[in-house]
Amino acid sequence: MRAINANKTKILNDPIYGFTNISDALIFDLVEHPIFQRLRRISQLGLTYLVYPGAYHTRFHHALGAMHLMQKAISTLKSKGHEITLDEEQAVLIAILLHDVGHGPFSHALEHSIVSGINHENISMLIMDKLNEEFKGKLSLAIKIFRNQYSKVFLHQLISSQLDVDRLDYLKRDSFYSGVSEGIINEDRIISMLNVSNGNLVVDAKAIYSIEKFIIARRLMYWQVYLHKTVLSAEFSLVQALKRAKTLVKNGVDIFSTSALREFLQNDHSLENFKINAKLLDLFCQLDDIDIMSSIKEWTQHPDTVLSVLSKNIIERRLLKIELQDNKFDTLYVTNIRDKVAKNYGIDSENCSHLVFTNQIENKAYNPKKDKINLLFKDGRIVDIAGASDQLNISVLGQTVTKHFLCYPKDCII
Repeated sequence: MRAINANKTKILNDPIYGFTNISDALIFDLVEHPIFQRLRRISQLGLTYLVYPGAYHTRFHHALGAMHLMQKAISTLKSKGHEITLDEEQAVLIAILLHDVGHGPFSHALEHSIVSGINHENISMLIMDKLNEEFKGKLSLAIKIFRNQYSKVFLHQLISSQLDVDRLDYLKRDSFYSGVSEGIINEDRIISMLNVSNGNLVVDAKAIYSIEKFIIARRLMYWQVYLHKTVLSAEFSLVQALKRAKTLVKNGVDIFSTSALREFLQNDHSLENFKINAKLLDLFCQLDDIDIMSSIKEWTQHPDTVLSVLSKNIIERRLLKIELQDNKFDTLYVTNIRDKVAKNYGIDSENCSHLVFTNQIENKAYNPKKDKINLLFKDGRIVDIAGASDQLNISVLGQTVTKHFLCYPKDCII
């Protein structure tokens, strides 16, 4: 049994769950580590606070909240007779604590802008490996579980699946801070109904209505918060500002940036670069929202029209006009807008691509072709929620909804 260090036990007051606790010395040291403390400076919902003023919470809040829910999930599964050793419990708590440690500034908003082609899960794994070296192998089991390389698959599914504690926390937390009540879920009910069958995570069938509510809440939160059209305008403007800044830097134009950010403006790094150059990961771990916003503030005064316009739009919340529709936008329609923007701002049509751009978004609340949410009935039957639901057609919610959007300056409306 692991000894408890009284100096490394903490009680935290979470606005969502009330009093939570850290009662493990290793977990305490990880929370105190500068790499984890950096998450205090990474916003959970990017620039969503420009639409929902209360949505200022961070990845730090979310990671601790998800770990709290994991503690409750482990307790539930143990009470139902499933063996989880103390080492496994510690490991799965560490894995969920660090699951988002690889997020860059503004979370998903700049997922592929700071470092293209590398997602935050890849960087999270590299950071876990780095911490494991520092902590002399004490994170090895946590890393195995995180990478789904451990024999007890249900432990990984608690971290990453269509019904994991990650989603349970972010739905509850994002709903609370944004004030969007459609995202409210009963996470206590869902966690109390978790079970294991044939080594996989399942839910007791009597929780079917709570699971239906969870899937619907997730769908509504995507449309109303995560993919809100004004949020899209703000976050894609930020993406375009970073793209423009990268272009200028590579062309030898002097622009303000922090030293950490400059490395990623000047160079395009692959995952392999991160693996062979430890300094790159150290630089990435220095990046946070402050690097981006301090640069954006300076860029509002930059002589490059495109960069200054995009930056001012973000700082002053004078966001680009956004149109949303089911089909792709007519090429001639987009071209006409670009021509007008080029004339109004005195720039060439090529540079207009940063101020007038199209893209698409997708919303899929439940993916039955992926890891399914399975219900466990008293007679031992395992049934996918899509086949068991009698209140709504979950399979319909499993269909991907795609929408196309067009952004351009409001003063160029035609």
